[in-house]
Amino acid sequence: MTGFDSFAMVDWSSGNDTGPRPRKDAIWACVVRKGEAEEPMYLRNRGIAELWLRNLIETEIAASRRLFLGFDFPFGYPKGFARALTGSDDPLKLWDWFERRTEDSPKANNRFDLAGEINRHFGGKGPFWFNGLQRDIDGLPKNKSDYQNPFPERRAVELMPEAKGSFSCWQMGGAGAVGGQVMMGLPVLARLRHAFAGQISVWPFEALDTPVAFVEIWPSLTLGAAPDGRIKDAWQVEQVAQSLARMQVEELAQHLNVNAAEEGWILGVSQSKPNIAPPPLRNDCFALPAGVNWTPVDDALALLRERLTVVATPERVALSQAAGRILTEDVLANRSNPPQPNTAVDGYGFAGAAQEGAQVMPLYPGRAAAGMPFDGTVPDGHAVRVLTGAALPDGVDTVILEEDVTVQDNHIAFHGPLKQGANTRRAGEDVAEGNLVLPAGRRLTPADLALLSATGIAEIHVRKTLRVAVLSTGDELVEPGETAGPGQIFDANRPMLLSLIDRMGFQPVDLGRVPDDRAALRDRLNNASKQADVILTSGGASAGDEDHVSALLREAGAMQEWRIALKPGRPLALGLWNGTPVFGLPGNPVAAMVCTLIFARPALGLMAGEGWQEPQAFDLPAAFEKRKKAGRREYLRARVRDGRAEVFASEGSGRISGLSWAEGLVEIEDGARHIKPGDMVRFIPYGSFGL
Repeated sequence: MTGFDSFAMVDWSSGNDTGPRPRKDAIWACVVRKGEAEEPMYLRNRGIAELWLRNLIETEIAASRRLFLGFDFPFGYPKGFARALTGSDDPLKLWDWFERRTEDSPKANNRFDLAGEINRHFGGKGPFWFNGLQRDIDGLPKNKSDYQNPFPERRAVELMPEAKGSFSCWQMGGAGAVGGQVMMGLPVLARLRHAFAGQISVWPFEALDTPVAFVEIWPSLTLGAAPDGRIKDAWQVEQVAQSLARMQVEELAQHLNVNAAEEGWILGVSQSKPNIAPPPLRNDCFALPAGVNWTPVDDALALLRERLTVVATPERVALSQAAGRILTEDVLANRSNPPQPNTAVDGYGFAGAAQEGAQVMPLYPGRAAAGMPFDGTVPDGHAVRVLTGAALPDGVDTVILEEDVTVQDNHIAFHGPLKQGANTRRAGEDVAEGNLVLPAGRRLTPADLALLSATGIAEIHVRKTLRVAVLSTGDELVEPGETAGPGQIFDANRPMLLSLIDRMGFQPVDLGRVPDDRAALRDRLNNASKQADVILTSGGASAGDEDHVSALLREAGAMQEWRIALKPGRPLALGLWNGTPVFGLPGNPVAAMVCTLIFARPALGLMAGEGWQEPQAFDLPAAFEKRKKAGRREYLRARVRDGRAEVFASEGSGRISGLSWAEGLVEIEDGARHIKPGDMVRFIPYGSFGL
């Protein structure tokens, strides 16, 4: 984890404006920059505090300083509450839920009425309690005498020994209560997240890889009484900010290394990892480690492999419908192949080996043909007519090829020697009954169908074909055949990507084009998440004014921008939309295709259930010269002629003709390289990606 430059701690309050003179039980904050502490700030109400926080964040970002910002109230509620109100386990959606419903001014707020409204949704007797107003509020108990809580009373962190003395978020008022602070604090944090979209990460729900981190810290759990003459809240925020600033990067990273995807955690409270189940795939599944800027290709691939899971669901289908499908379980042979010993040639069968020299045997009446077995037993010393594929008659274990035999007077004659078992196939010599035929994760080929059929398999368990939606974005795009106006171009990405998806064995879903209109794009993504398992977009994935894909993913709290050290290519936008993974590809067709082959192809295979597939590459002599600086991995459009790898004449990423000219890619490693003709280079044919 990269360290922070500035640390700030805020002691929050749910009360009204506390007046012009500094006092206790108010909002206090302290900032430490580069180890130097400022005087604690007295913030008389939440409006002033929110403005102060905005200014602080703007100042630190403008100065390129990473800001660690602590708050002393819970960032999440006990398990189940977020889903009950929002339909999602995502605590950040709950933040937005409160922000839309909370009313706040220096002299009044609606926290008690909102608590009552929520309680009425659950029967009117909980989970919140304590009414601090002089009037009754329907659904909000004044005390716990007639109280029922449909959710856990405390978060997991509040049950830890180090959190002894912590208060429940359900208590809306009274000494030490934090319920009001949560309800009046989360809307402020939600607004700040949206105001600085993509620049604030919330611990522990998101990876701390942005300029600003929001972290839950409770000073009262670790600090005692303030020195005489000091206001406790002011002294505590100063002590916490200074303590954080003095921590080594490794020590702070260890404290931050917790799993609490729904309820949140309190910094400084230890977590017993073996007893914590790993969180499910969430909006931060694509998050890079904190502080990462440019990510090497191999690291990016490793992160995708580690964090993605199978999403294609299983089903049982007839063998005739299984071509190209992926097995969900190992397949065992129902029957041996061959099912019984049989002859490999047309000829004559008998028992035992034939010695060297001329051999003469009487011919036994009858014959054995495929599907028409011989009825009876061939006597020792006799031969019988057999045809290819016929089950060996009883008394026969060796076959002489008919071209080597003379037949006359009901006898056969041939020259030995001939080994016992010659020209025959053993029962089960290919696959024995009960043995493994094909492993789980295998994508079925025509040859696989033949093998499965031969071993008696009529139906198999496979995964449904992964549905991959493809969407092009941008006002500049028009459909081929339409009239292109000034500044407009034909959509080259969508037909390319749809064909790539189909050739790779997935089900393409054409979402068409959408203009640079955020509302229209939101609707299209909503539809895509219902129709597909994965979404590929091209264009709009950077950080410009019209890059609406990345903007919407940021609004959803599901955006990660991977600055991958490769050429051609720009940052790869990754995220989730309504739980559906989204790959935001560059708008340039060359970069879009390279990113699809290198990153999306193995990721799609993993999500489809066939596992992570490494493309097969070949070392070949170069037919070109190339100088490359260290720092980025490069992929050149290439083809093979006369056993040597040629590359396209121009490396320009706008030269789409190079994609058509090429038959694969030459991959040049991350370090510096001067390639001369004849030097070995790594060539990856398009066929290695399933094309």
